[in-house]
Amino acid sequence: MSDTGAMQNDTDTGYETATGSEALGVTGERLRSFIERIERLEEEKQALADDIKEVFAEAKGTGFDVKVMRKIIRMRKQDLNERKEEEALLETYMAAIGMV
Repeated sequence: MSDTGAMQNDTDTGYETATGSEALGVTGERLRSFIERIERLEEEKQALADDIKEVFAEAKGTGFDVKVMRKIIRMRKQDLNERKEEEALLETYMAAIGMV
C-alpha cells in the first residue's frame, strides 16, 4: 500500500495503526508544538538558573553566607503559620536530642 493515509494492521497487537500523513497530521503538528515550547522553556529555565547562580556567587564574594541566604529564601516562600510550626517542631526535636 503506497497511500500515505492508510491504516496498517500491527501484527504484534492486532490493532490498526495510522501511517504516513495521518500519523503525522494535525496531532503530530500539535505534539511538535508542545515539545518545542517545552524546549524553549527549558532553555529559559537554564538561563535563569545560571543568573541565580551568578547572584549567589556575587553575594558570596561580598561576604554573605550563601547557605543562610538559601534558607531565608526558602523560609520566605512559606506562609507565616507554616514557618512558625516548622520552627516549633525544630525546637522540639532539638530539645529531644539535647541540642538546646
